[in-house]
Amino acid sequence: MATKKTTSAARKKTVSKPKQVAFVPKPVKAKFQAGTWITVLIFIGLIGAALYLNRQKDTAEVEATPASEPSYLFSATTDGNPTSIEIKPAEGDAQRVRIARNAENAWALELPVEAEADQGLSEAAATQISALEILVPIKGDPAIFGLDNPAYVITLEFDGGKKHTLEVGDSTPTNKGYYVRVDNDKMMIVDISGIDSLLQLAAFPPYLITPTPEATVTPTP
Repeated sequence: MATKKTTSAARKKTVSKPKQVAFVPKPVKAKFQAGTWITVLIFIGLIGAALYLNRQKDTAEVEATPASEPSYLFSATTDGNPTSIEIKPAEGDAQRVRIARNAENAWALELPVEAEADQGLSEAAATQISALEILVPIKGDPAIFGLDNPAYVITLEFDGGKKHTLEVGDSTPTNKGYYVRVDNDKMMIVDISGIDSLLQLAAFPPYLITPTPEATVTPTP
């Protein structure tokens, strides 16, 4: 008697597996808080202000047309000869240096201490005052040129009775001069070498250096 054979494959029921769907996350929009935007705006504003200030300085130096003949801040003809020079750095009164002519018409140190002055160095500084050459006049906000808080204030007195103050601000971008203001009024660029020579008084007051006497040996009898 023949037996029927059935394959196991025929008996098994095929079970279909569910298809897997790949998960794709939805794009998330970046969110910026208000404080972040304020920081960005402030940063942009600072960059713009710096560029504006530099442009103003360059304009003051480049666009101004210098005079065909040299002109100077002070003149012996109109102001007279200097009788006192005082230089006050931004650090304060403790750093002030002042020299003045005494009753014998000789230069003497009055600040930072009273002492005899080197006549050659003092006279060289006085001569430098009439050699401060004006490169170009300038206009604008004094703060742009460092004149709202000047690095030095120089006070000058002349034998004709005149007195002037000279405020020294920043140096120019090309380092050819300093921005200065005379008597809290007119502003201009002055040759850098002339101002630097005058400011040497503040760095090295012209004390009169006297030679130290040599010690003498007394012979023993």
